[in-house]
Amino acid sequence: MANVMSLAAPELRLQGLFLVIVWFCMAFSYHGLGVWFPDMIKYMQYEEYESKVRVFHRERVERFHFNFSLVNQIHREGEYIHDKFANIEIKSVKFEDSLFENCYFEDVRSTNTFFENCTFKNTMFYNTDLWQEKFKDCRLENTTFLHPKKGCHLNFQEENDIVIYMVSFLGSLAVLPGNIISALFMDKIGRIRIIGGSMLASSACTFLLLLSFSQGAVICWQCLFYAVNVAAWNGLEVISVELYPSSKRGTAFGILNGICKFAAIIASFIFAAFIGITKIIPIFLAFAALVCGGLVALKLPETREKILS
Repeated sequence: MANVMSLAAPELRLQGLFLVIVWFCMAFSYHGLGVWFPDMIKYMQYEEYESKVRVFHRERVERFHFNFSLVNQIHREGEYIHDKFANIEIKSVKFEDSLFENCYFEDVRSTNTFFENCTFKNTMFYNTDLWQEKFKDCRLENTTFLHPKKGCHLNFQEENDIVIYMVSFLGSLAVLPGNIISALFMDKIGRIRIIGGSMLASSACTFLLLLSFSQGAVICWQCLFYAVNVAAWNGLEVISVELYPSSKRGTAFGILNGICKFAAIIASFIFAAFIGITKIIPIFLAFAALVCGGLVALKLPETREKILS
């Protein structure tokens, strides 16, 4: 406790306050956008799916051979009589209140496909992955399932998750050039310029997200944001160590990391709450935090020439 109170000494008080502000602003913007980027990509995928869905109502298809893929469709109150579904993929398709009579399904692969309140009469499923859980409140009369497909099959949600993992991976990969550049120039241009310049440049990347209306644009700005922002993190960690004497260094760093975690928790809740509502507020909050933190960072003392005590 004495070590904690010693951080409020007159010679450490002001720089400690500045560090708290910079750490909080950095963590708030970085972790907030870290939650926002993948969730926003996921929401944009959902919006794209919803905008392109095709709806078929009360169609009657008789003695037809479906030998082409069915993608992103909703079929309501349809009648399928003596139809054959063979060697096709059915992806993101829903059949509602439909009748299948004397139909034959063979070698069908499905993703996010469901039958709700449907009736099947004299129908056979051979070598398909249409399992019981894909039939919700359906009536099956003289319907047979032979040789169902085995193994692991991805559903729509899991495919979306793979895309999200790829987005996160690209963001993590983007920090490599930022780490290299900050390591090369940390001693040449100083910690303060690295931190302030990186945070202000990151704020510009954040602001430009307002002009991004596609998944590709959001991913590009995400990668650029991470590449630029990581330099500020590196400089901040270095200067946080160099500003304090060895007797207080561990305590100070622990408190700053605690503040960082607190800011990350707050940001995660706030940024996630606005997904699907508006992107202006999260972007404005991140932009304001980065500008505020960057300007405050310029007030910190330069420690490039300082000898550690």
